[in-house]
Amino acid sequence: MNKKNHPGTIKNYFVERHLFLNRTIIAIVLVAFFFIGIIGRLVFLQIISHEHFSTLSEGNRIRLDPIPPTRGLIYDRNGVLLADNLPTYRLELIPEQVSNIEETIEALDEIITIGELDTQQFFKSLKHYKKFERVPLRFHLSEEEVARFSAHRHQFPGVDIQARLQRFYPHGELTAHLLGYVGRINTKELKKINPSQYKGTTHIGKSGIEKTYEEILHGEVGHQHVETNVYQRDIRIIKQTPPTPGNNLHLNLDIKLQQASYDALGEHNGAIVALDANTGGVLAFVSNPTYNPNSFVNGISYSEYNALNTSKDKPLYNRALRGQYPPGSTVKPFVGLAGLELGARDIKSRSFCPGYFQINNQKHKYRCWKRAGHGHADVTHAIKQSCDIYFYSLALDLGIDRLHAYLGQFGFGQKTGVDLIGESSGLNPSREWKQRRLKKPWYPGETVIVGIGQGFTKTTPLQLATATAILARKGQKVQPKIVHAIQEVDTEDMAVLSPPSFEPVPIKAIQNWDHIIDAMIKVVHDPRGTAKKTGKGAAYIFAGKTGTSQVIAIKQDARYNKNKIAKEHQDHSLFVAFAPADNPQIAVAVIAENGGSGSKVAAPIARKVLDYYFLKTNMAQQ
Repeated sequence: MNKKNHPGTIKNYFVERHLFLNRTIIAIVLVAFFFIGIIGRLVFLQIISHEHFSTLSEGNRIRLDPIPPTRGLIYDRNGVLLADNLPTYRLELIPEQVSNIEETIEALDEIITIGELDTQQFFKSLKHYKKFERVPLRFHLSEEEVARFSAHRHQFPGVDIQARLQRFYPHGELTAHLLGYVGRINTKELKKINPSQYKGTTHIGKSGIEKTYEEILHGEVGHQHVETNVYQRDIRIIKQTPPTPGNNLHLNLDIKLQQASYDALGEHNGAIVALDANTGGVLAFVSNPTYNPNSFVNGISYSEYNALNTSKDKPLYNRALRGQYPPGSTVKPFVGLAGLELGARDIKSRSFCPGYFQINNQKHKYRCWKRAGHGHADVTHAIKQSCDIYFYSLALDLGIDRLHAYLGQFGFGQKTGVDLIGESSGLNPSREWKQRRLKKPWYPGETVIVGIGQGFTKTTPLQLATATAILARKGQKVQPKIVHAIQEVDTEDMAVLSPPSFEPVPIKAIQNWDHIIDAMIKVVHDPRGTAKKTGKGAAYIFAGKTGTSQVIAIKQDARYNKNKIAKEHQDHSLFVAFAPADNPQIAVAVIAENGGSGSKVAAPIARKVLDYYFLKTNMAQQ
C-alpha cells in the first residue's frame, strides 16, 4: 500500500508553507531583477542614448542629398559672355532600381542612341556613386530624344530624364586656349578634390581659366533632406539648404580685339599676345591652330581626340603660353640697352659691319643678314636696320654673365606669373646652366649668337610681350593678368584684382632708354627702317622691332633659300611693338611659325592688331 495516499498520514504544514514562501520570494526577486533590468535598459535607450539612436532612426527615414551649385560665368572686359551655363537634358539611371543595367542600356539604345563612349563613361562613374544616387548615362539629349523616351518611360524603371545645366562656350575656338574647358571628373581628380564639395557635381575645370579659378567658379554645394520609404525611394523633400553659386569672373580680355588678332594671324600657325602696357592685363591671347572646347565638355570621342592629338599642327598646344621660340632680333633692343646701361657702349659708339663677324684667332664667320654689310653703325642704326654685326660684337664685350643678368631683369628665362597653369619659362642661357644641364663649358661663340636671340635662347610669346611692356614703361615691371575682377553672385560686388608691385629695372641714365625707344620708332617710321612699310600711314606713332629666327642651322657659306627648304624648317617671323610710343597703352608680341621675314609677315599682323585697338575699339567706345 502507498503510504503517501494513506488516509492516516499526517501532513507537515509548517515545512510546506516555508517551502512555498521561499519559492515565492525567489520568484519575486527574479521578477524584480528582470523588471529593474528592463527599466534600466529603457533608461539607457530613451535617456542616455536618446540622441544617438534618434540619429540612427532618422537616418533610416531621412536621406541627405547634395545639390550641386551653379558654376560661375565668365565675361570679357566689356561684359560679353564667354562661358555660359545652358539648360540641357540628361538621361540618368538609379542603379538600385534597375534589375539588369547592361540589358537596360541595350534596350535604351534602341530608342535613344547610347554611344560606346557614353557606356564607358557611365561604368567608370558608377564606381563613385551610391546605389540610390542618379548616375548620368547620356548628356545633352535633343527634344526629339526626350519625346521618344517619354513615350517608353514606363518600360524603364529607375531611368529618367533630368534637366541640368551644361557649360557652353559661345565663342568656341576663339577662346579655347585662354578659357580652357570643363570635363567629367576622373579617378585621378577624385583623389585630389574634397568629395563633400563635389557631391552631385559631374564636371570640373580641366585647363585654362576654368582650371586656375576652379575653387572660385565652382561654388558651395547645397543639401536637401529627402523622406524615403523602406526601399530608399523618395517620398517628399522635408528641408533644403540651397547651394551657393560660383562667383563670376570678369577678364581683361577684349573679345573683339581677340577676334581681330585671330583674323590677323590668318592661316599662320603661331601666337599673338597683347597686354595693357600699364597694368599687364591680357587684352588678346591667341594660339593658332585651335580647337572647339565644347567638344570636351561631355567627353570627346576617341577618333576626334586622336585626330587633334596626332595632328602635325598641334591644335591642343597652347603656343602663347607654352611655345618656346628663339626671339631672334626682337631681343636686340634689350641687348642694346644693356650695352648702354652697363657701359660697354655709348650712344656714339660705332661698329663696322662688312657683312660678317669673326672672333679673334678664329676662322668661323658669323654672318649678318645683309651680305654686303651695313658699314659703320651705332646702336640706333643697328636697331633700325637690325645689323647683326653690332650685336655680335656687343654681346662678346658684355660677356654671357652680364648679358644673362641684365636680360633676366626683363623676365627672360622666367615664368611671368600669369594666372594660367602650365606656363613655360623659356631659357635665358648662362654658363652655370650649360654646365649643369649639358656638363660642358661655355664658349665665346655661344655668347655671340645670344646677342641676336639665337642659340640656346628661348622665349614664349607671353614672355616677349611682357618684356616689351617693361621696356615701354622704362623699367617699371608688369605681370600679365587675365582676370580683372571677381564678382560675388549674391551681392554683385566686384573685387578688382590689384596688380602686384615689383622693384623696377635699375636705371643708370634715362637717356639710354630714350635712345633705344627712339631707335624702335625708327624701325617702323624711318625710311630705312626694317618695318617701314608697316608704319606707313599709321594714325599713331608706335615703336617696334622685327625678328627672324632660324629653325635649322645653315652651313657656313650656304645661302638661305626659302624655296628649297621644307615649310616646317623655314624661319619663324616675329615682331614686338608698343603704342603710342610716347605714352604706351598696349604692348604686342607676334610670332608666325615658319613665316619667314619678320618685316614681311609678323609686322603687318601686329599693325592690324594695333589699328583695331586704336581705331575701331576707340571709335566703339566713343
